[in-house]
Amino acid sequence: MSRAATTTPPVIVVGAGIAGLATALRLAPLPVRVLSAGPLRENTATAWAQGGIAAAVGDDDAPALHQADTEAAGAGLVDPAIARAVTAAAPECLEQLERWGARFDRNPQGDWALGLEGAHQRRRVAHVGGDGSGVAILNALIQRVRATPSITVCEHAPVTGLLSGANGVHGVQLPSGTVHGRAVVLATGGLGGLYAETTNPLGAVGQGIAMAARAGASVTDAEFVQFHPTAMAVGRDPMPLATEALRGEGATLVNADGERLMADTPGGDLAARDVIARQIHAALDAGGRVYLDGRRSIGSAFAERYPSVHAACRAAGIDPATQLIPIRPAAHYHMGGVAVDDQGRTGLPGLWACGEVACTGLHGANRLASNSLLEGLVFARWIAEDIAASTIRPSTGSREAARPIAPTAPRVAPWIRALMSRSVGVVRDNDGLARAIDALSAVAFDAHDPQANHALTALLVATAAQRRCESRGGHLRRDYPQAQSPIPSRTTLTLDELKPQWPAASELVRAAGGKS
Repeated sequence: MSRAATTTPPVIVVGAGIAGLATALRLAPLPVRVLSAGPLRENTATAWAQGGIAAAVGDDDAPALHQADTEAAGAGLVDPAIARAVTAAAPECLEQLERWGARFDRNPQGDWALGLEGAHQRRRVAHVGGDGSGVAILNALIQRVRATPSITVCEHAPVTGLLSGANGVHGVQLPSGTVHGRAVVLATGGLGGLYAETTNPLGAVGQGIAMAARAGASVTDAEFVQFHPTAMAVGRDPMPLATEALRGEGATLVNADGERLMADTPGGDLAARDVIARQIHAALDAGGRVYLDGRRSIGSAFAERYPSVHAACRAAGIDPATQLIPIRPAAHYHMGGVAVDDQGRTGLPGLWACGEVACTGLHGANRLASNSLLEGLVFARWIAEDIAASTIRPSTGSREAARPIAPTAPRVAPWIRALMSRSVGVVRDNDGLARAIDALSAVAFDAHDPQANHALTALLVATAAQRRCESRGGHLRRDYPQAQSPIPSRTTLTLDELKPQWPAASELVRAAGGKS
């Protein structure tokens, strides 16, 4: 790939999923350097996405209906202005993806072939290649990026920290040195790898949240983790996903006796994900087993219509056309993240965040299915426009932001994953959260522990969960089972808020040369 011949400092994009690559493309012809922790396509949640992109493009649909479904799923914490703007921008995003080379599924008449997913009142989920949408979209973006002269992709370039000074964030730290730029865009994805049961790549460990927090950014709604109700319980780590589209085509949730699990629940098998995850968790906690039954509704069409699910089933010795698929909830998506405004700006000059690492207010307490890829695409455009209009800031007199001295471990320690699933999982209570906070704090502020960033992100989730004394969306408290009214404000945390509780830990950061 050729590099842009220019003296203009590049925009640094950290992450190479849909949010990062779409931001890079939207920034053209400005010079951009995309930093990927590994090879392109690897360890990105985009490549694993079976669901498609929600957009009101059907004849019976409208952005206002999409917005209403988004707000209903978000359980009172969705920012209406953001939901209105994102759903209005959705159709243009599909058109732009097609211009970039994605080939969306169409019916014989040439119209969008739209799927139905949970909590949507209309068929509005567009796919590329059925349940292989994520990798197909990512492949199209990669091909376009490689053909764009203004974009340089650096693979095997894990970012370990942010560089900041009087003028704000101006670059990043890599194991091999520093990279400076006119702006930094975090597009590092989610944190499902912090949990023992997850559908995410194990490299999704919340690194972007930890780096931003150590640099002084705020983190909002960290307690809201979406547990996908139908992860396949077949002994694999991470767990394969049985896409929600299966239930949209008539697959049902049943117990070991074949009885419908969601028969008496409003919305049934297409209720919001948090509702279904709680039902399944309760059944499993009582000693039962839960299955997805697509034998009658999909049957012999599994291999053709849902090749990813079919392949995962067959690898586990299951024929989904004739057998039940064992399932359980697993960490799937983080609604919280680095706090940003309607242009994707964080509270730190020079730092933007896009995709799952960011908290925009679109998802509230519970993400509506197939709104995640959409959010990354929409904010990629807004961020690019904002950066293009911003003034280039000099980076002289800067210093490195506080971060652990020890290199971050590529994988999360098993004890952290087990702790998060046990104490900060589908069901939580104060005692479990207090134990988690105590254990995680001892590591999060240890400047010499390679698990420090993992522990910090986990600590932010656990602390926010302890502070929210109610149950709402993806956050269920056993000791506070009801939702409060009026709705409590959104939970926002900074690193400095956590430090006073742990003076010994603060001394560790101070001794390492960090801010305290």
